[in-house]
Amino acid sequence: MPLELVAVAPRSPQLREYVDGPLGPREIRIRTEFASPKHGTELVGYRNDPAANRPYDPNRGAAFPRPAEEGLKGFPRRLGNMAVGTVTERGAEVTRFAVGDRVYGHFPIRETQTCDESAADPLPDGMTREAAVCLDPAVMAFAMRDANIKLGDRVAVFGLGAIGLMAVQFARLAGAAQVIGVDFLENRRALARSYGAAVAIDPREVGGDAGWAIRAMTGPGANAPVWEPGPRILGGYREDLTQVGEHGVDVAVETSGSTRALHDAIRATRFGGTICLISYYGGEASGLFLGDEFHVNRLNLISCRAQSVPMRDFPAWTLQRYAETCADWLRTGRLRTDGIITPVVPLADAAEAYREIDEHPERSIKLGVAFGR
Repeated sequence: MPLELVAVAPRSPQLREYVDGPLGPREIRIRTEFASPKHGTELVGYRNDPAANRPYDPNRGAAFPRPAEEGLKGFPRRLGNMAVGTVTERGAEVTRFAVGDRVYGHFPIRETQTCDESAADPLPDGMTREAAVCLDPAVMAFAMRDANIKLGDRVAVFGLGAIGLMAVQFARLAGAAQVIGVDFLENRRALARSYGAAVAIDPREVGGDAGWAIRAMTGPGANAPVWEPGPRILGGYREDLTQVGEHGVDVAVETSGSTRALHDAIRATRFGGTICLISYYGGEASGLFLGDEFHVNRLNLISCRAQSVPMRDFPAWTLQRYAETCADWLRTGRLRTDGIITPVVPLADAAEAYREIDEHPERSIKLGVAFGR
């Protein structure tokens, strides 16, 4: 029988057997060739983090804690985010695919996929399987277009996982003159530099204060004013503009999911600049101090999420246009993926490899699982 990767309990991955049922008239069966999980949001559910037990209610537009009496929810759960494979069977009414077509889509890590034909897409000519499974992080990062990066801007990207590495490239494509990456892991920093980041910082090497380190390297010097304080105003107020300096980035993009990194992103951003939040924060806001730079510097904090539709600039931009643009750039190499899919393991080793991405994130960027035949 075929095998699939599941979490049977929090942080307990294993391979288990399953049985494929008969195909529906509009369904296809896919033999999986290559698959990859999502290292950020997917791990929240895998760990059973508190955020996994505060589901979002779309009818009320808010998240609510799950009642305690419901107990542990969502296990066993399938693991994996995207996969590439070949159509081996099709239902009688399928029109989009023929047996032998290569396809890809949002699928779990399992040897076969059975789905409605609308859930898969043809793998474009010239698109590698590694690029195909990077479509999801590319689309998630593409939401940063809401931050309106302009020609010549300085941009900092906090967190250099798959989404952050896409964000580095998007910032350059948008015309940023300088891109600075921030991550604790050297393998990710090195890849960011190869993708166009001018500098990639390890917060530990700047005294744990990446925000100030970025301000210091992006302006004429500490506390350099553009204007002098203005005259006294009615009521005793003064237009004190000394804090309006040239130092700091124009846009900071936060992809790490760390609230301490969010604080550094705020601290790194110039007066009136923008902080773009792509991250899904799974816990409380430890290390975030909104009484400091955020309170004084009139910053714009913007939530950028590709799947919160409609888009801010709908109808010109839709989720479909996001995906089509990213897929084309991945196919043509305008978006690079070399070095992101690491390590690549056979299905037999997938459970241990999945455990590693949780417990030893320094050993991988985005896990790939290859299905041998």
